Amino acid sequence: MTTYDFIAANKRKTALLMVVFLAVVIGLGWWLDRAYNGGGMYLAIAALYSTGSAFVSYYAGDKVALATSGARPVTETDNPYIVRMVDNLCITVGMPKPRVYIIDDPSINAFATGRDPQHASVAVTSGAIQKLANEELEGVLAHELSHVRNYDIRLMMMVVVLVGTIMLLSDWFFRISFFGGRRQRDNDHGGNGLFAIIGLALVILAPIIAQLIKLAVSRRREYLADASGALMTRFPEGLARALAKIEAESRPMAGASAATAHLFFANPFSGRAVANLFSTHPPIAERIAALTKMAGTGI
Repeated sequence: MTTYDFIAANKRKTALLMVVFLAVVIGLGWWLDRAYNGGGMYLAIAALYSTGSAFVSYYAGDKVALATSGARPVTETDNPYIVRMVDNLCITVGMPKPRVYIIDDPSINAFATGRDPQHASVAVTSGAIQKLANEELEGVLAHELSHVRNYDIRLMMMVVVLVGTIMLLSDWFFRISFFGGRRQRDNDHGGNGLFAIIGLALVILAPIIAQLIKLAVSRRREYLADASGALMTRFPEGLARALAKIEAESRPMAGASAATAHLFFANPFSGRAVANLFSTHPPIAERIAALTKMAGTGI
């Protein structure tokens, strides 16, 4: 499989995951409306909530992520090495140059944010600059620039909003059940009771399903960015070596948060007892193996 095939396959799988995600949201809203005679109210409120969240995330999400991580902007005068490296990679693929930030943290990590290539920022830790060789750091930055170029940040914003919508609908269910459950049960006849039980199971499982789909989409985008980054530098070994150093170091970021974990190049909670099932990133060993295969195909 060539790098282009790898990228195309990941895009198809991500699209399928998004369809499933939307089906869960619509199904949950439809059940709430039918179970409690909402007349479309629940779906309407969920749509307004999602739209508002998406609007805020679209125009201010990058600023929140940068501020939360403690990133500070740098110019070519402040750090010509990192700024010129970003500029050269952007020139290579003909994309706009993003703003560059540094996070004062000894761990090896980085992330990109922004709603599109024209409004993007790339942040890298001081640990990555100090500990990675030139080709390794270039691979990490190419990975992050690929997230911007492939519109991954916009996609993940959609996923986060959908997860929030599912959580909100589930919360409504439990509130409605608490205040109006007795009256609803009094009105239940025959199949309605079974319908309520099935609905209850759906609402309990929906948030779990939503989180798992969110993690799956995030993991797919990491594989895609690895492939795109390797194509950008034409040297997948550099990115693989950077991942190997991260795995060997296994140092968590001091200011890491669950809200922004999916943005980073590698899991910022590395070194903690976090099960692979609930990680926003695929196992490093699998990413290295995929990059090794790409190197063998001669991209």
